[in-house]
Amino acid sequence: MSPEELNKPSDFIREAVAEDLRTGRFHYVRTRLPPEPNGYLHIGHVKAFMIDYLVAKENNGELILRFDDTNPTKEETEFVDAIMDDARWLGIEWVRVTYASDYFDLLYDWAVQLVKKGLAYVDDQTPEEVSANRGTLTQAGKNSPYRNRSVEENLDLLERMKNGEFPDGSRILRAKIDMAHPNINMRDPAMYRIIHNPPHHRTGDKWKIYPMYDWSHGQNDSMEGITHSLCSREYENHRPLYEWFLEQLDVFKPRQIEFARLNMTYTVMSKRKLRRLVEEKVVRGWDDPRMPTLRGMRRRGYTAEAVLDFIRRVGVAKNYSVSDVALLEECVRDDLNKHSLRRMAVIRPLKVVIDNYPDDLVEEMDAVNNPEDPSAGTRKVPFSKVIYIEQDDFREAPPPKYHRLFPGNEVRLRYAYFIKCTDVVQDAEGHVIEIHATYDPSTKGGDAPDGRKVKSTIHWVSARHAQEVEVRMYDRLFNKENPEEGEEGFLNCLNPNSLEILSGFVEPALTSAEPGSRFQFERLGYFCVDPDSAPEKPIFNLTVNLKDTWAKMEKKGK
Repeated sequence: MSPEELNKPSDFIREAVAEDLRTGRFHYVRTRLPPEPNGYLHIGHVKAFMIDYLVAKENNGELILRFDDTNPTKEETEFVDAIMDDARWLGIEWVRVTYASDYFDLLYDWAVQLVKKGLAYVDDQTPEEVSANRGTLTQAGKNSPYRNRSVEENLDLLERMKNGEFPDGSRILRAKIDMAHPNINMRDPAMYRIIHNPPHHRTGDKWKIYPMYDWSHGQNDSMEGITHSLCSREYENHRPLYEWFLEQLDVFKPRQIEFARLNMTYTVMSKRKLRRLVEEKVVRGWDDPRMPTLRGMRRRGYTAEAVLDFIRRVGVAKNYSVSDVALLEECVRDDLNKHSLRRMAVIRPLKVVIDNYPDDLVEEMDAVNNPEDPSAGTRKVPFSKVIYIEQDDFREAPPPKYHRLFPGNEVRLRYAYFIKCTDVVQDAEGHVIEIHATYDPSTKGGDAPDGRKVKSTIHWVSARHAQEVEVRMYDRLFNKENPEEGEEGFLNCLNPNSLEILSGFVEPALTSAEPGSRFQFERLGYFCVDPDSAPEKPIFNLTVNLKDTWAKMEKKGK
């Protein structure tokens, strides 16, 4: 085997595709992405998209991006544009964009063929009656009283349905299969329903009936010559229906292969539930950084490389599993660690006055931009008499093994000097509001000529040169590992601390950062510039902490 073949990923889907090419079942590979334009892509879609894309790419095949726009009540052009933009962000390429609505005329013609064959009929039952007569897993369904209408009557009614003569919900077109079939999907499934309004986002008012997903999906695959219809496990029980339609129509037959969908801890993937979070204003929108949408992840500062690395590590499986969201966060850390410039920022500031430092002196300290990338070079950071440090880096009464700043203790200021705390200023309530310290001029750069050591290095920003910024500290939206449990359960386990807005200070190098730029705030985490950021009010979003703080909490049983 060549090195390329040895390194080529393998799984049951890729093995099946290879077998189909070897046996001549297909002589080419063509897959498709079939998103519904009724919402934004989330991390679960990425797994499905990448399977379709990579299977085609690895076999010199084609990928078609086909929007399943069969329900005008939920679809918007906004979602079409967003899905294409997010897919491009992932690096996905397709040969063409199509829509289920491109095939509405041919799909209708095929429905007429089934009616003429006596394999489809118009049903006047109410939706409630259809549901009640469908049966259960252990009980057969009941035939509709309209099941044996003549072909002529069915053709007439279907044409009148198409022309808009009947109100919404009054009639449906159903396939005539078997109401006692053990697979409920085969019990005379609906093919068309009547929808007068709103107008379709592409066809306008032309159609008054719209195909059900189970009718359009497999037929569209056939129409486009899709060889491998790759989809998640929930469509496994629908496969016999898709194959039945194709068999009755005697048309090209794609091969459907199912895989386990992506599930993640502390995350909901249901588009309906995500929509509720938006509509009930639990979050600020589809691009809220706490959402598992690609829009939210991009706004939070996740990179496409990190997301794709996560999908690669999760792999392709047949059986249900749940991936740990901590793995995704680790992928983000790994990628940002390599490429993010380091900067100093203080998000919970505490003022420090260095009493023996000259009042008007300003020095420029050399700071490393990225220790993982020597080519990133260095920058100058101004230092002056008054600085800000993190509140967590000072304790008036330090606990055991606390090595940061406290009265009488000496620490290193990163890239600058050793300082020692000499005094503390409190407000009327006893809160520490200011620290006084002295510095050792001989320790510039962070080392003492006499060889003495300090046990802690803390970061800082010069008060005179600091830029005030808004810092949005994002955390997981849910505090329960499986928020999908129960219909209302996901709303009952919201994390009240999923967003904390702080006012902090950053070094001057960050004052002109462009929206979307990513940085590591030293000792704090990875942050990116929010799209709402402006020169007069910079806004930074926490992308991910430097370490997995949730793992520590769980270890302690909190």
